[in-house]
Amino acid sequence: NINEKVSIECIDAIVNSGLRDAGYNYFVIDGGWRAKTLNDKGELQVHPEKFPNGIKPIADYAHKNGLKFGLHTVPGTHDCGRDRVGGWGVEEIHIQQFIDWGVDYIKLDKCLHRNGGWTEDNLKETYFKWDSLLNLYEAEIVFSICAYKYREWYPEIGTIARTGPDISCLRYRGANFDTTRQGVMPIADLNNKSATYAGNGYWNDPDILVVGEQGLTIEEQKVHFALWCIMTSPLMLGNDPRNMLEYEREILLNRECIAVNQDITEQGTKILTDNGFEVWRKTLTGGEVALLIINRSSVQISSYHLEWEKAGLSGKYLVRDLLENTSIGRHNNSLILEIEPHSGKFLLFK
Repeated sequence: NINEKVSIECIDAIVNSGLRDAGYNYFVIDGGWRAKTLNDKGELQVHPEKFPNGIKPIADYAHKNGLKFGLHTVPGTHDCGRDRVGGWGVEEIHIQQFIDWGVDYIKLDKCLHRNGGWTEDNLKETYFKWDSLLNLYEAEIVFSICAYKYREWYPEIGTIARTGPDISCLRYRGANFDTTRQGVMPIADLNNKSATYAGNGYWNDPDILVVGEQGLTIEEQKVHFALWCIMTSPLMLGNDPRNMLEYEREILLNRECIAVNQDITEQGTKILTDNGFEVWRKTLTGGEVALLIINRSSVQISSYHLEWEKAGLSGKYLVRDLLENTSIGRHNNSLILEIEPHSGKFLLFK
């Protein structure tokens, strides 16, 4: 249901809500912007009813409002809706269109290839071709790889790359915390497997945030956001910025959590599983440590004894609760935490 009017309204909402100033500075249109065919020259055509003035005016409007602009496109023969609008064999033409429109971010979504099908060889060759053309044109464009699992060549060419399937959301089976392979926790588990490859300009992407009225409880949403922050994941909003409830605004605008996300020391990882609880850790610039303790269990176990030694800590720390933006004092050696099922504590140790 994306169109020109909705796009302009969302850009305005990102600016007026404070999201832009908090760091959400890309506006990206995913599927739904294209017509159903390429033209005779192999060029992408914009949907004439949804976007009567084309794409460039929206990119210009984003830039005027201090945002960068991105588009979803596909490298195969067909898009995800089975329309023959892929970039296969006409990559140069499509990239030149994106440059002319003022695109700053390309999400290259594997989708469909009906000319022999995708193999690991031709998939790698195709993504490398896109990268080489972007370099040839000296285009300052974020290259977002979307091919549904991690591959060892991603850091060579990608800015970010998906490490798993699409996350469940309101329009896609409803968001869930831990009941399907496309729930928040299974997606995070997959992303965790490739943590060592993140950094030096490349970051793993576990997919969009499903904060808001997507199907998660408020506590699950807080854990979800904190988890994406500690994993140094791209924080791509999946909600409607025009209609945010106060609690989702508070989650998404939590600058202390965002600061952990934007610290580029490493991708935080799961370091401990203990009787239904998980501990995730990220070492920050200057030696501070962020820990996320999650009660993954659905059983009413709420008390967790966080022992310093198990979490790689030692000595006395000033501990801060990042989700609540409060200090919980100085502690030495251990800490008792009350954490309800499908909830968590996001802590900073100074």
